Amino acid sequence: MGASLHFWIWFNAFVLFMLVLDLTVFHRHPRAVRVREAVGWTILWIALAVVFALLIYLRAGGQKTLEFATGYLIEESLSVDNLFIFLLIFRYFKVPGELQHRVLFWGIIGALIMRGAFIVAGVSLMRHFHWVIYAFGAFLVFTGARMLLEGAKEVHPEKNRVLRLFRRFFKVTPDYEGNKFLVRREGVNWATPLLVVLILVESTDVLFATDSIPAVLAITSDPFIVYTSNVFAILGLRSLYFVVAGLMGVLRFLHHGISALLIFIGGKMLISHFIEIPTLYALAGIVMIVGASIAASLLFPAGKSNVA
Repeated sequence: MGASLHFWIWFNAFVLFMLVLDLTVFHRHPRAVRVREAVGWTILWIALAVVFALLIYLRAGGQKTLEFATGYLIEESLSVDNLFIFLLIFRYFKVPGELQHRVLFWGIIGALIMRGAFIVAGVSLMRHFHWVIYAFGAFLVFTGARMLLEGAKEVHPEKNRVLRLFRRFFKVTPDYEGNKFLVRREGVNWATPLLVVLILVESTDVLFATDSIPAVLAITSDPFIVYTSNVFAILGLRSLYFVVAGLMGVLRFLHHGISALLIFIGGKMLISHFIEIPTLYALAGIVMIVGASIAASLLFPAGKSNVA
């Protein structure tokens, strides 16, 4: 796309403005987010992504717009599966509803930084070592097949190495201390369970990035397109989480759809030397896979005993 430095600056300024607005105005005081409100915010973030896609169209044409839309849809689809893991983490640690948004907000800040680093590294590797695209493709196919065979993921915080290392150096309070991550007692800093949850969410997101970044790189190696599609998907994660939480148990086949999506994208990367699948066809395939999993979930709902 050849985005100028000014375009990068304005985009990141917009992101910063929206984050500050969210923290200081709309969610200044801790409170539980209802599904209806979350749906409204999700629609708003999707609308903003559509507006941004139109700006890309006016500046760079239809091909780059397709790449952004496809990358954004990939990130959104993979994010839904990831949000189920966040939901399990919150349930495991019994995080109060009014504190969940705070964890997600700061978790997204960390995710933006980590994703940026992953994108820079991934684009650089693909431009200097073309064979990396096949390694990424094989990894996505393997990950998708493993997800399909293993079924629904489980959360085992006690096995998280980052969390175990953290607990060696910091004392943790037995209960939540309001919306605080740290408290000071008798001259000693104590971490609260809320900080423990944040660390677990952040370390888990690193694993998520190893799937999502290569998946978008299968569509485009333009760093601006990869970055902006990731950012828009991440910014909508908070509201999307509360929507997913309200639909937990309904989208029973979505996990299978995500697995098929990773296999499809990985396969696209593996055959790219022999067959180049146009971005429009890739977008159509992604829509069909995700749409089919959602449709199957609605047509064949789980029994009442299986719904969380």
